[in-house]
Amino acid sequence: MNRKTVYFTAPYQVELREESLPAIGADEVLVETVCSAISAGTEMLVYRGQFPQLTDVHDQFSSDLKYPIAYGYACVGIIRETGANVDRSFRDKLVFGFQPHTSGFICQPSDLILAPDSFSAETCSFLPNMETAVNLVQDAAPILGERVLVFGQGVVGLLTASLLYEFPIEVLVTADCFDLRRNASLEIGVNETFDPKNIYQSIYAEEKFDLVLELSGNPTALNEAIALTRYNGKIVIGSWYGGKVAPLDLGGMFHRSRIKMISSQVSTIAPELSGRWDKARRFELAWKTLKRVQPQKWITHRFPIEEASKAYELVDKNPHETIQVLLEY
Repeated sequence: MNRKTVYFTAPYQVELREESLPAIGADEVLVETVCSAISAGTEMLVYRGQFPQLTDVHDQFSSDLKYPIAYGYACVGIIRETGANVDRSFRDKLVFGFQPHTSGFICQPSDLILAPDSFSAETCSFLPNMETAVNLVQDAAPILGERVLVFGQGVVGLLTASLLYEFPIEVLVTADCFDLRRNASLEIGVNETFDPKNIYQSIYAEEKFDLVLELSGNPTALNEAIALTRYNGKIVIGSWYGGKVAPLDLGGMFHRSRIKMISSQVSTIAPELSGRWDKARRFELAWKTLKRVQPQKWITHRFPIEEASKAYELVDKNPHETIQVLLEY
């Protein structure tokens, strides 16, 4: 059996390759992909050649993250075949897998996450980003009555704002460069949303914010986050900047303000929570929040896998037109 897989072969170069799948093992299953979600953050670093490990020969992962590379982590599909040692009841189940963009793959059932009943494949494709949003909010730990600002209203930013909106905080303000995403943010119910360059026009900016989340993917936003965080406030950095760098202004009020800056990344659980939380519990919560938020409303484009190069070109050149872009199989 053959499959089609998306490969990044050089900066701004995407290629669809046909490959042979090996025979299914006794402890494995064959998954036929229905759709997969493009990450406008991490994947675009790979697409643009800004992924630091691609050029850092001293990095322990450099041998795995070099062109050509199949990359992605949001595949949803249906189990079509089961190995001799796998329960046949798994067949025809909708599942999620952290797999590159490919029309089919073989893995062990333990590497998959069964979708809850009634979930569509499109909704399931948001699972990794919702897990990230859950992690961000847990690391941020908002307090009753706080004033909160979120930079970036891409998929992760919108999901995070949706979760924060459920908290009894005093103010929730968001910022994004694009009208489409700010409008989606307003539909969540946030108090205000701004273009970052106009954020100081907010009636809430004068008193600053107790909690700021930087999810824009733009390292220059960190200076704005610092400037808008009040004394003893907290900044949670969920963006991954890859090879992008920007100077930070730490010589002004930051030095005296006792501002806490926290790195938040979904691959681990914060140590202070790890006694009570594990990945399984966090995924369970992510499914519940997906059901409430219904993020499939933020899918702006769908491309057949054969047009993957057009999908990446759109996200790269016209991000103002997109929120979530899907590949279909």
